[in-house]
Amino acid sequence: MRQEMSVSVSAPVDRLHDFMLAWARVTPDEPAVVEAGPDGETAVVTTYRQLEQRVHEYASVLDGLGLDMGERVVLESDTSSSAIAMFLACSSLGLAFVPVSPETPLKRLLTIVETTEPGLYVQALEGKREGLPAGLGVARFGPQGLTVERRPRPRIRHRREPVGTDTAYMIFTSGTTGRPKGVVMSHRAVVSFYRGMLQHAIVGSDARVATTSPLQFDFSLLDIGLALGSGAAVVPVPRDTLRWPRRFVKFLKDMEVTQVDGVPSIWRSALKHESEQLASLDRLRGVLFCGEDFPLPELRLLQRLLPKARLVNCYGATETMACSFTDVPNPLPADLEKLSIGFAHPGAEMMIVDESGQVIEEPGVQGEIHLRTPALFTGYWDDVAATRRAQVPDPLNPRSGQLVLRTGDLAHRGRGGEMYFCGRVDSQVQIRGNRVEIGEVERKILEFPGVTAAAVLVVRRPEREPVLGAFVSMARDSTAPKGTELSAFCAETLPAYMTPKELHVVAEWPVTVHGKTDRAALAAVAGL
Repeated sequence: MRQEMSVSVSAPVDRLHDFMLAWARVTPDEPAVVEAGPDGETAVVTTYRQLEQRVHEYASVLDGLGLDMGERVVLESDTSSSAIAMFLACSSLGLAFVPVSPETPLKRLLTIVETTEPGLYVQALEGKREGLPAGLGVARFGPQGLTVERRPRPRIRHRREPVGTDTAYMIFTSGTTGRPKGVVMSHRAVVSFYRGMLQHAIVGSDARVATTSPLQFDFSLLDIGLALGSGAAVVPVPRDTLRWPRRFVKFLKDMEVTQVDGVPSIWRSALKHESEQLASLDRLRGVLFCGEDFPLPELRLLQRLLPKARLVNCYGATETMACSFTDVPNPLPADLEKLSIGFAHPGAEMMIVDESGQVIEEPGVQGEIHLRTPALFTGYWDDVAATRRAQVPDPLNPRSGQLVLRTGDLAHRGRGGEMYFCGRVDSQVQIRGNRVEIGEVERKILEFPGVTAAAVLVVRRPEREPVLGAFVSMARDSTAPKGTELSAFCAETLPAYMTPKELHVVAEWPVTVHGKTDRAALAAVAGL
């Protein structure tokens, strides 16, 4: 029987590593991370004691490099026990980690490196990244330790005392200017979020939590905090496994997974092709989904296949990691048309605000969600103007100096005060749980030779996950690109989920009476 503990929720820790390693002092020999072995079937277990020891080993090497508190460490890896130990080692030394995916295009990665000016670049032992700047410190990590391949340049340490408002990590998302946007999160903000989340008691200490999101996506940090903060085990799902529904379901069974977290689209192929195998996952007790709408027909099928599983709809933004966790009714009412995003987690509050800045209390009236929370991000890296647009005075007490998050999400209240998400006020869309500024994609397309106009729309086809569709107009003497050519061009700097999968060449560019691109007309061209 696993020992229960409340320290992860109530203890006065405000540093990321202290929070995530709290259970190492209570159940040190219980699993912290469970990974697939070389054969893909045997489980390799890292206990809390072993995880903490690896953190100390990495931290000892990092400390010898002379990096100052607040310096950035770019961490390139998929989720693993070693990657978790690596970012916790950074946390223990006051270093801010910047997770990136091994699949990140080199040009985009170099933009992140140029923007953050990291003191060190670390990648997993099996990493194959080349083309990094010559003056950048480089190291590799794995179960056997941290090896420095190129030491950082010598520097002077100015800071000696870590504080809760120090930066814990930075997540890069799509940006309106055509450059990735760095969301800076402090230790205090992250731990505040974790404490609020844990009060929902989503998992217990005996759980095995499968995480399906890449490490550079903050949803993965939610999963890790949910598991380690509860004394449970993290189970990273290999990225290539997600592409094959039979392998995905088998992995969940082999690793004895009890909880699966991920965007709704991870279930689509398994629901269609492996429903019997899904129904056989008798250990699976919970599913948490976030990042996009879960189509109700698919959700109903998942509920029928896993009738005892608790399904939780998570809503939120990278700027606060998330903000609400709402249980899906079981069974779903036959007349239900839209899932609720409920209420903010304990310790936070969601408000709906109209265009004049007034808080809306009436049910059914749409406005923009504003979030009051101690988990508020510090700001966007090196972008004061964008930070001021997102962090605004509390509309109910603007003279207090308190700032809240203007989410950019539209919603209305139900009769019980619960909220229903209604879309965005800006050009952001969601692809596989990732928020994408379509302006960034359109700017890239306009760099293609001969393209004179470009627009990007979300393309939704029956029984397929949403993708981006590119609409272009060409100069008179230019040859229109093939879809594969344009996708390859975009993939030079954009991640896969931001790369258009459809191409439509438009002879006469449609505009509205105000001279703006007529997106409804473009959608009609594509039969949307």
